[in-house]
Amino acid sequence: MRILFAGTPQVAVGPLQALIQAGGKLEVVGVLTRPDAPQGRGRKLTPSPVKQAAIQAGLPVIEDKPTSPEFFRTLEDLHPDAAAVVAYGNLLKPEALDALPLGWYNLHFSLLPQYRGAAPVQRAIWAGETITGVTVFKIGPGLDDGPIVAQSTVEIGPHETAGELLDRLSQDGAHLLCAVLQGIADGRLAFRPQPAGSFEMAAKIHPDDARIRFAVPAFAADRQIRACTPEPGAWCQLHTQEDSDKAAPIKLTIAQAHVDKSETAGKPAAGALKPGRLLVTKKHIWLGTLTDPLELDQVKAQGKKQMKAADWARGARLSAKAYCD
Repeated sequence: MRILFAGTPQVAVGPLQALIQAGGKLEVVGVLTRPDAPQGRGRKLTPSPVKQAAIQAGLPVIEDKPTSPEFFRTLEDLHPDAAAVVAYGNLLKPEALDALPLGWYNLHFSLLPQYRGAAPVQRAIWAGETITGVTVFKIGPGLDDGPIVAQSTVEIGPHETAGELLDRLSQDGAHLLCAVLQGIADGRLAFRPQPAGSFEMAAKIHPDDARIRFAVPAFAADRQIRACTPEPGAWCQLHTQEDSDKAAPIKLTIAQAHVDKSETAGKPAAGALKPGRLLVTKKHIWLGTLTDPLELDQVKAQGKKQMKAADWARGARLSAKAYCD
């Protein structure tokens, strides 16, 4: 079976490589990805991770929009039977969906019908879910609502970030996607419609959504930080002085933190540190919430590299009146 692969970010590279290596009746004949995009401070045009992997594998790369005449001409040249889609990033309209005889199959990082949308892993962590998984379904005209072919489940680690969980799901999903496409090639898989009803959606998380408010229980702030790591990054405004007129706040990204329930020397008691207030010692930096303090592990101050929070705090020479909001 001739397969067109559609994907863009790093999380899609593992599934692409798994399909290339699968052999048997599966043959990847081309890769559809988003065009090169500006990256970094210099805004240099950079190929997507999937494009780089495709070039390394010697596969034809398609960057045309899947609505363009050029795209359909390329399909005629490649004549794929089916497509595998992993985090491609463009909507597929009916004319594209109808162009492949066996259809398009999406690897989605949730247990559908829960968490349809762009950020299923992030939203699951933020909501406090303990179980998630991957789903392969046949793409239809709706949003992630096509018939399900296969699913597998995983537990979410208590300290796992969205980036770490996505890496695990990408590996699990790669095996599931290969098995599904092999089953379709053999004509031995059944499809089941998704149940009707109201389910949690997974809207994209924008930078403004990732701003942390500390007047919440510690577990809620911890979930937000893990859900927004590494992208778009959970952040707050750090005020180095009590009087905001004396010094402009800086953006502080919290890359790693944990709810400290230990008996660490110098740690403030639950509720003793007001939300957003900082307590810095030689080896620790705590940040107040409505309940237990959060201990900051890794931070990135505006204009600086990411580093251990305690090391940053020593260099920043924070005053006793410093706070975050």
